[in-house]
Amino acid sequence: MGIGKEHKLDAHKKLLIGLIISFSSLGLIILCCLCFWFYRSKKSLKTTKNSEEAENGISLSKKSFVKSFNYKTLEKATSGFKDSNLIGEGGFGCVYKACLDNHTLAAVKKMENVSQEAKREFQNEVDLLSKIHHPNIISLLGYGSEINSSFIIYELMQNGSLDEQLHGPSRGSALTWHMRMKIALDTARGVEYLHERCRPPVIHRDLKSSNILLGSSFNAKISDFGLAVMVGSHGMNNIKLSGTLGYVAPEYLLDGKLTDKSDVYAFGVVLLELLLGRRPVEKLSSVQCQSLVTWAMPQLTDRSKLPKIVDPVIKDTMDHKHLYQVAAVAVLCVQPEPSYRPLITDVLHSLVPLVPVELGGTLRLTQSSS
Repeated sequence: MGIGKEHKLDAHKKLLIGLIISFSSLGLIILCCLCFWFYRSKKSLKTTKNSEEAENGISLSKKSFVKSFNYKTLEKATSGFKDSNLIGEGGFGCVYKACLDNHTLAAVKKMENVSQEAKREFQNEVDLLSKIHHPNIISLLGYGSEINSSFIIYELMQNGSLDEQLHGPSRGSALTWHMRMKIALDTARGVEYLHERCRPPVIHRDLKSSNILLGSSFNAKISDFGLAVMVGSHGMNNIKLSGTLGYVAPEYLLDGKLTDKSDVYAFGVVLLELLLGRRPVEKLSSVQCQSLVTWAMPQLTDRSKLPKIVDPVIKDTMDHKHLYQVAAVAVLCVQPEPSYRPLITDVLHSLVPLVPVELGGTLRLTQSSS
């Protein structure tokens, strides 16, 4: 009898030990699973965050490295800033074609004996462009600074500015209807990046045809960020009125009220330039000027008049349905009341179907011709 009890006790002990070992093993497995899940979740969260940052743009609070060039290097690259290398003139200086040591072609903006205002714009442009990277924003290659001179080095855009192409000697002859729509779409993509992808958002404040540069394939890039401001930046409501006559939105001109819709207005004026081949302000006499927006508005909404005021270079080369669509977008962009203007994202979505697939849109030419 004693032996039977002892046997039962051993059996219970073995069962108890077995259960303890089993539960311990199960607990260890669960703990390992929890650790693995936590690790994967953390990694997934990091990946998601990175992908969101890639999709949503960049934080402009982060510092970026910018290459510094000395005067001798830039002097050599521009052959001593020769007149034959001069490719443009701006408000604060000249732009020269340059060939850097690594055989990279570049554009060097040279500013001499600059004012305090010019120095602020120079610093603002270098700071912003060092953090902004987008196919439709000009690339900053570096900067240079001497006692009396400052330099900004950009990628070279072989076809100059949209202003030169439209209003220069060629009078827009190199720009077909589809090429003009591509330039409008490229510009809209650049502005959308500034408004929707940058954190905080950026208002360009001086969007115009001379600040839209064209590459070898007429790919458009927005340049000149000296006047650009970040939304919510200190003293944004007390910014000195700046911009170019004909492109400045009425609420900004009259009340100093600056929003992203100010850029949308300027974009609308650029769209009218592409459509009509006219300058934003035209001189009628020595004392009288006419705004393109004021002149065009009554005719843009009249389907019988619109085809007659289109740039003669592209007249009758487009589907009239597309012409009316682009005119409608331009009319919305230049509305006097900013709340009536669309967001640049909406403008972008309106233009995509009007640009051929091979130029970055979704239009299939075989369909449009049938």
